[in-house]
Amino acid sequence: MSEIILPRVAALQMTSSGNLDANLAQASALIKEAVSQGAQLLVLPEYFAYHGCGGITEIAQQEKGRSGPARTFLSEQAQQHKVWLVGGTIPVATSCGLFNKGADEESRALASCFVIDDKGHEVVCYQKMHLFDVQVDDTHGSYRESKDYCHGKEPVVVDTPFGRLGLSVCYDLRFPELYRYLADHGAELIVVPSAFTAKTGEAHWQLLLKARAVENLSYIVGANMGDRHHPKRPTWGGSVIIDPWGNIIEELDDGPGVIVADVDLNYLKKLRQKMPVYEHRRFGVVKPSN
Repeated sequence: MSEIILPRVAALQMTSSGNLDANLAQASALIKEAVSQGAQLLVLPEYFAYHGCGGITEIAQQEKGRSGPARTFLSEQAQQHKVWLVGGTIPVATSCGLFNKGADEESRALASCFVIDDKGHEVVCYQKMHLFDVQVDDTHGSYRESKDYCHGKEPVVVDTPFGRLGLSVCYDLRFPELYRYLADHGAELIVVPSAFTAKTGEAHWQLLLKARAVENLSYIVGANMGDRHHPKRPTWGGSVIIDPWGNIIEELDDGPGVIVADVDLNYLKKLRQKMPVYEHRRFGVVKPSN
């Protein structure tokens, strides 16, 4: 696959609601805006289509096939605008026995991040590995993703015209071993579609993104939900594109919007040559088994 030396990437920040049609309309407008600025690889936030929606089991069944509404939307948008899309996350039905309750195996979704090429094809899918089961001092309080979702099992790195792309989602950001694995497998650009809470985002969002960029000498694109004053599920926003030296190239504050930046793979390669941290490491990372 031929490599574009200075690809232009975009992070799309949304304020999605429980209304699928409204969410897709907002995403469509932001995609159009990013394309007008020359973006070739666009990253949507986590839960871009179904943020705050109930009935995850039913939604996940609808999205199990490629004709699901959100998956169809991504394919059509990528094909129409001739761009690559990283489709945030979509709940996709599966069956897993991680929560063993005897013979009755629970049906849960996988938080699935699809990469769509410029012909509308689903190239690869990463399933979120780390689930957000925490207590946050905000209006929502208790977050329990494992009520609706299974843990993904495999890290994903994929070749694109824009370099080797590593995939991660939101809470993954707190687990540096995943990012080291992605870098070990050639990731030059790592995306982080997210719905980081306002409380944790204010404290740690940009800090963690910078750390992942610096320690792996990789470009990082964080596309977050940005609705800090939502009465039930406030999200931080602050979508950002960071270079391998930890410099912020572009960033957003709150609310919906688009940021666009060029990714210089030659600059990345020179940094890795000058500071060969991969050669200096004394410990390896074992691939997760589940």
